[in-house]
Amino acid sequence: MSGADILVHALIRHGVRVVFAYPGGASMPIHQALTRVQDRLRTILPRHEQGGGFMAHGYSRTTGQASVCVSTSGPGATNFVTCIADAKMDSIPVIFITGQVSTTVLGNDAFQETPMVEICRGITKHHYLLTRTEDITRVVKEAFHIATTGRPGPVLIDICKDVQIRQIVPDWDPPMDLPGYRPMRRARREELEPVIAAIRACKKPFIYAGGGVTHSNAAAELKTFAELIGAPVGLTVHGLGNFPADHYLCLHMLGMHGTVYSNYAINEADLLLALGVRFDDRVTGKLSEFAKHGKIVHIDIDKSEIHKNKFAHVPVHGDLKLALTDLIAMLQEERNADLIAGGRYPDWWRQIDYWRETEPLKFVEPSNGAIIPQYAIRRLWELLRDRHQLDHTIITTGVGQHQMWAAQFFHFNKPRKWITSGGLGTMGFGLPSALGAKVAFPDHLVIDIDGDGSFLMNIQELATAYAEKIPIKVLLLNNQHLGMVVQWEDRFFASNRAHTYLGAGEDHPPYPDFVTIAEGFGIPARSISAKADLDAALLEMIDSPGSFVLNVQVPHQEHVLPMIPSGMTVKDMIKA
Repeated sequence: MSGADILVHALIRHGVRVVFAYPGGASMPIHQALTRVQDRLRTILPRHEQGGGFMAHGYSRTTGQASVCVSTSGPGATNFVTCIADAKMDSIPVIFITGQVSTTVLGNDAFQETPMVEICRGITKHHYLLTRTEDITRVVKEAFHIATTGRPGPVLIDICKDVQIRQIVPDWDPPMDLPGYRPMRRARREELEPVIAAIRACKKPFIYAGGGVTHSNAAAELKTFAELIGAPVGLTVHGLGNFPADHYLCLHMLGMHGTVYSNYAINEADLLLALGVRFDDRVTGKLSEFAKHGKIVHIDIDKSEIHKNKFAHVPVHGDLKLALTDLIAMLQEERNADLIAGGRYPDWWRQIDYWRETEPLKFVEPSNGAIIPQYAIRRLWELLRDRHQLDHTIITTGVGQHQMWAAQFFHFNKPRKWITSGGLGTMGFGLPSALGAKVAFPDHLVIDIDGDGSFLMNIQELATAYAEKIPIKVLLLNNQHLGMVVQWEDRFFASNRAHTYLGAGEDHPPYPDFVTIAEGFGIPARSISAKADLDAALLEMIDSPGSFVLNVQVPHQEHVLPMIPSGMTVKDMIKA
């Protein structure tokens, strides 16, 4: 078999059912091989390699499985770089396969040659340059193992063109060659005993839960653990959905744009149970002031994250699901019966409830009948809730104000229903990731809540939605500005506008005309600007049989609040 056929069949043997692939000279043999397995492996053609990369993100983030995307060499491969960096930051298992020039001209600056391994060395979990056809099956086997075990992450396979063409008899089950890679670890009981002791000693516990809960599939264990000890739960932007938003113990999102009550609680806690988190600066603000009043327990599968940003008094290196399972069993032992008695922290909960009552998330609705983004998102959530559709709805977003408002006002009770770019904060993420999510879950309603700036960055993927018959919805909150940058200009630069206006002039109609653009791609669309029209338009979008773009004209003066300015503390929180 040719190397390209071996590669494709290796993917099938690893359970791959769809690839997102854009062809070119150095990857043509792979695409020819893909045509020979169309009954077993679906190939989706994006309209830009970055679009294909983020479709793979949407597939992986919703399923937890490794996804696959393919590009050619040179500019095709470098168009993956942002997707790879995003996957590394958010711990997403994606296999990026890039064509490379033939081994005979490798290193000679041949046409469309780029040193992808060198370019991506710092943004991959692992990477390969394939120069031997005999290595394909081993490398694919290792790539899936590395991408999906321990802390997940992206793996790059850069495969030379002559390696794809050469024919050999393949070994389908070669031994892996990964000396020293031991990704799974179960924390020992003696490592968990100090956690139990810390719970027994505390009076104001707080659970700080992040994306690691998602990656270890530990949402059920987190809920049981929190209920047993009766502790409040605050979630990072990637933790949303891992603890039910409608649960009494849930204090929703924490950090820069988190709830006031969640940030107050984490600031006052005497025990911080940090589960699957990395103490990101968007959560901590000024590190020296963050959670300085309490003892910190940090449980994570990635040992390098422990003590990296914040010293952990009780460090626990291990798989989070297994650690919580063991902690739950220990709490249920007779000697710890006192730890699961109800009402252990009455004073703490009185304080939290006071904060929740006096400092809720809120916004002021304009008197002129305009639609503000917060209201539009809340109404979308309310309509889906009232129609009992939330359990089968996936929300993706671009990056900016709309992303934070979606995190605040659209509530999630289950994991993997909220798909967003967190660590890298990549604009243009929402639309293609929605396509990938819809391919993974064709029976779900998939809605991209987007801003006009982000939407424009990968708007060409509307063509993929139409041509590949992938019906997604876009709620476009169009304020004609780069809203989050405008907010910072207003707050810290005396409202001096520095190239953040995306329109065509004050006297010009809203620009561009997204309805005409969408219809040009074959996608039905509607534009509204009056609050009275919102509910009917949202229902039209939700119930449309195919893809639909709802362009909602919103004012640009709204700010995402509360806000803890970068590098500052809870005491510096801006509430109005």
